[in-house]
Amino acid sequence: MTAAELHGHVNGRIRSLPGNARGALWIILGCIMFSAMTVVVKFLGGSFDSFQLAFFRALFGLCAVLPFFLRYGMGLVQTERLGMHLARSLCGACAMLCGFYAITHLPLADAVSISYARALFLIPLAVLFLGEVVRLRRWTATAIGFVGVIVMMRPGGDIELATWVAVIGAFLVAVVTIMIKKLSTTERPETLLLYFGVISSLVALGPALLVWRTPTLVELAFLMAIGTLGAAGQYCIIRGYRIGEATALLPFDYTRLIFAGVIGFLWFAEIPDAWTLTGAAIVVGATLYIGIREARLGKTPTPSQPAIDPPAVPRS
Repeated sequence: MTAAELHGHVNGRIRSLPGNARGALWIILGCIMFSAMTVVVKFLGGSFDSFQLAFFRALFGLCAVLPFFLRYGMGLVQTERLGMHLARSLCGACAMLCGFYAITHLPLADAVSISYARALFLIPLAVLFLGEVVRLRRWTATAIGFVGVIVMMRPGGDIELATWVAVIGAFLVAVVTIMIKKLSTTERPETLLLYFGVISSLVALGPALLVWRTPTLVELAFLMAIGTLGAAGQYCIIRGYRIGEATALLPFDYTRLIFAGVIGFLWFAEIPDAWTLTGAAIVVGATLYIGIREARLGKTPTPSQPAIDPPAVPRS
């Protein structure tokens, strides 16, 4: 069997799978991409400031979007909501900076676990800005989830600055998700990605110049990998949620916790402590409950909506 025949056979088998199964494969592949990106970010974090890492992530991520511009032309930049694009991109750039800072200053498992608090912040934000009605059980699950975040912050001891930054980043990702939900009613995904790439690159450039260190060719290759892996992971997540049901795919997004724990242990000799494991279990349990509960009510749960740009641990 030739390589082309093998590719066709595998592709045919995958296409024959149910939508949720194919969506799950995309989600897991995206989580692998994002996990690989966090490894590179953490690896370079000892040599480059978070501002410079964020700039190269935004710049090379923009390069990945440019083919869409060549395809659609100026129609891709036409919008009547430039102000919201600007606000969304600024919040997204700040979220990316917070995420990179958390990755480079916290154990990977801690940074990834805290990033999942974004789903909990979405609940009150959806009530305030989208007018969604939230029932008592969902509020209760959200409150329990925040208890898990507090546990991960190690109550009774000194809380690291990076931990607070990670929580702020999770909140900003939730804000970005609300903005994307509003923008997506009139804007195409490629337009969202293009504006984010341009604006976030400009936002990160100024701070990056203040801490600039010219990378070697090898380091530049790694910096390009950050942008490439982030864009590829973003593409996989979007494809997954387009193919499958959000409520069915939500649990697979938590494979990033497993990948982060394994990578942190094998590459950086990091062992998650009891606070991290307990808090992460509470947060995961709370968000899964919200997803299952909303699925039974016939709704799409807000926490499972994929953010187009990334998150406290950046997804784009």
